[in-house]
Amino acid sequence: MVLRIGLTGGIGSGKTTVAKVFEVLGIPVYYADEAARRLMNENEELKTAVIENFGKASYKNGELDRKYISSIVFENKDKLDLLNSITHPATLQDAEQWMNKQIAPYTIKEAALLFDSGSALHLDKVIGVFAPLHIRIKRVMDRDGLSEEEVMKRINRQMDEDMKMKHCDFVITNDEQQLVIPQVLKLHEKFNTTVVRKSQKE
Repeated sequence: MVLRIGLTGGIGSGKTTVAKVFEVLGIPVYYADEAARRLMNENEELKTAVIENFGKASYKNGELDRKYISSIVFENKDKLDLLNSITHPATLQDAEQWMNKQIAPYTIKEAALLFDSGSALHLDKVIGVFAPLHIRIKRVMDRDGLSEEEVMKRINRQMDEDMKMKHCDFVITNDEQQLVIPQVLKLHEKFNTTVVRKSQKE
């Protein structure tokens, strides 16, 4: 019995950092954004749909031009919703196939849009990663070389952070004050115990 755990948080919350800690503990992690990019390069149906909706400039030498796509979707919520509606079904299917192959006690699906896409419905529990807004802004500015205004545009395109955390079963605080690793270890132990109990009942 493999538990399916979601891991989510807004841009700059540090959810990828948290995911890497779970990986160090031997837990397989599915990165939804990476998978979506891979699928947009490999899946011919997706490629066709992206080109039809965003133009031939979406691909350069057969590879997705992420900078071009980002410049469109982060300026226009309707375009962002359209891109998500194209990629989500394929990513959901890909994640399902991936999870079915794993043999660890539990797996993690890391995705910013777990609730928006409906994929949270296919998971047993969801962990939220929370960081204060000013920290998130600074992290993304440093990481992506964006202005504060550009970062805020991206943040405003996502679900409200407080609302997102309320939907989560567990919250890890990543505010550069509290240590992340002990919080992850506590959840790791909890999930392993849950799996053992369930397997004993079965």
